[in-house]
Amino acid sequence: MPDKNDPAGISQWWRADRHQDRRPALMARNRIMTAMRNWFAGEDFVEADLPALQVSPGNETHLHGFSTAMIGNDGDAQTMYLHTSPEFTAKKLLAAGEERLVSFSHVYRNRERGPLHHPEFTMVEWYRAREPYHRLFADCAALLSLAAEAVGTDRFARGESTCDPFAEIERLSVAAAFERYAGIDLLSTIGPDGETERDGLAAQMKGQGLQYSDDDTWSDLFSRVLVEKIEANLGHGRATFLDCYPAPEAALARRSGADPRTAERFELYVCGVELANGFGELTDAAEQRVRFEADMAEKQRIYGETYPIDEDFLKALQHMPPASGIALGFDRLVMLATGARRIEDVLWAPVAG
Repeated sequence: MPDKNDPAGISQWWRADRHQDRRPALMARNRIMTAMRNWFAGEDFVEADLPALQVSPGNETHLHGFSTAMIGNDGDAQTMYLHTSPEFTAKKLLAAGEERLVSFSHVYRNRERGPLHHPEFTMVEWYRAREPYHRLFADCAALLSLAAEAVGTDRFARGESTCDPFAEIERLSVAAAFERYAGIDLLSTIGPDGETERDGLAAQMKGQGLQYSDDDTWSDLFSRVLVEKIEANLGHGRATFLDCYPAPEAALARRSGADPRTAERFELYVCGVELANGFGELTDAAEQRVRFEADMAEKQRIYGETYPIDEDFLKALQHMPPASGIALGFDRLVMLATGARRIEDVLWAPVAG
């Protein structure tokens, strides 16, 4: 009988009967990870084991870190954080001279738990120095096929949705997605310098019958449309690259040379699930500082908290070569490859809670 206090069976994952139910997906997880590590080695990537403890968990507005105290030999305490991504450390290694770098890292995000979210999860993050961000598209296609082969399946699944992991991946710009699925001309609300027109976007949303709050910013409105009208339509039948993000929504990416209103950022979707987030990396330290400070000001406005900026990272950024990088949610990939219903089903030991 299910525990009425634990209907998902999370807290007693160690029970033999539950473990036996979960074990096939866990063994599939191991096969996928081995196959991916072998693939990266074959592509001449160096795998780095990166520390989770950092002076900053990351500086994105809506990401929340875990904090702790690091006690020095003198007994003094320093606030430290578990990273939400290995990005800062990985980019320091690019500055040090690494050219192709990959990390399979446990990362930590507070305020995130649900069928697709877990407070501790595995992120596969890799970087290609001196290569365009479009090169990452081929990497993603190869890894989707690889995961399917490791599991012995010809389809990924999430609920009623299925996706052919071997099919050519659709490439769709964010602007085209907004037009197709929401009837909104997104780029008309962004100026050539990246300034945004909040009221213009709100008016278009109103015309399409979409709800919003009077105190929503342009970024809030963008996120509402993305979540309510766009994401659920992506990655069915075949995977989708949602490409050319608006520059205001790409704090870590270079501006596009073709249209300064957009940036070199894309996300990979499979069965309506966001699987990976890729960038043509920003290497201008001064611009990065401006973006971090703006994001932290917004975090303070919304959540009443802020995180420090890693000054050592900004120094390293001045020495980092042009690069492309991407972070992929490994647990979500395993979920899709095995058809698991929730992320805890593919974690060897879910976090108690």
